[in-house]
Amino acid sequence: MDPTIRLLNQLIAIDSINPSLVAGAAGEAAVARALAEELRSIGLTVEIQDVAPGRPNVVGTLEGKAPGRSLMYCGHIDTVGVPGMTRPFDPVERDGRIYGRGSQDMKSGVAAMIGAARVIAESGGLDTGRLMIACVVDEEHASIGADALVTRWRADGAVVTEPTDLQVAVAHKGFEWVEIETEGRAAHGSRPSEGRDAIRLMGRVLGALDALDRDLQSRAPHALLGTASLHASVIAGGHELSSYPDRCHLQMERRTIPGEAPGVAGSEVDLILHRLRSEDSEFRGASKVTFGRPPHEIPSSHELPQMLLRVLSARPAASASPARPAPIGMSFWTDAAVLGEAGIPSILYGPTGAGLHSIEEWVDMRSVLTCRDALVSLARDWCR
Repeated sequence: MDPTIRLLNQLIAIDSINPSLVAGAAGEAAVARALAEELRSIGLTVEIQDVAPGRPNVVGTLEGKAPGRSLMYCGHIDTVGVPGMTRPFDPVERDGRIYGRGSQDMKSGVAAMIGAARVIAESGGLDTGRLMIACVVDEEHASIGADALVTRWRADGAVVTEPTDLQVAVAHKGFEWVEIETEGRAAHGSRPSEGRDAIRLMGRVLGALDALDRDLQSRAPHALLGTASLHASVIAGGHELSSYPDRCHLQMERRTIPGEAPGVAGSEVDLILHRLRSEDSEFRGASKVTFGRPPHEIPSSHELPQMLLRVLSARPAASASPARPAPIGMSFWTDAAVLGEAGIPSILYGPTGAGLHSIEEWVDMRSVLTCRDALVSLARDWCR
């Protein structure tokens, strides 16, 4: 078995569900140990960064024979949960695919970047520069791993090996989470003069959010990412059928695009609540932004994506890469935004698959090897 595919199977077989998403989950400690051992066996210098108890980043470094530019390959080692899956940690190969939790998102990308380091190390190493392999925790929740990574490591360029169908992504959306609460007045359901329905009040908020979403999606789209959007994610309110509800609580998500101001979601919700209060003096509602991450974009003309595009263009026609590679954008958020904010030019490039976060997740094996080989060529070209 090819060492990269062997490693991918090994990684899928290790439970690394994010404990911030699933209470009591295994976390990344076991998979981090396996990755550290793999990187040491290749000949890389390995450092462990304890981000939280039982949640370590693993960073391997391959030094060139002479000074030169540095390149970081970065991937997260946590996964989401496995409800509905029958054998999530039992990698199954079928019809050129590998199935299992994390196969696409994103243990295939991690295996590809480590496989690239192996190929380079076993073929004489780098003449110049430095290659760093960063395996980080917690991307599926709050990215505390990437936040910690950039406090100690820097690079002249980075590739986050999230699944991109072997295309070069130079942008992705950001997000902001907002909580909204409307305040009613509890009363018996037979006494409307005494009650105030917090759920119906939230209905006014939802109507305004619906109008805002339609407006956002009618605006001029970003060339690679389309428009911003929002959705109501979780709602709760009321106690029993015969009572007026005194509280209704909504959690919403706003997806952002480059060019929008940080905190835009909170500002938009504040304006909605202000208008509703002006229309009804008895309206009571409050909001707060609970978390957010910015969008990411690097100019498609930057040397890093252009160099990778040239690598892909030079590949044989029979390879799994697109025939005419061109920069794209991704709808989902990634750690590339953290690296970019830290001053590290970052792009996305990873294997092909489907089913991320679903009950049937898979990655195309051939694409994993194509990704690895492209990363080998990029490192040799960049680290000079």
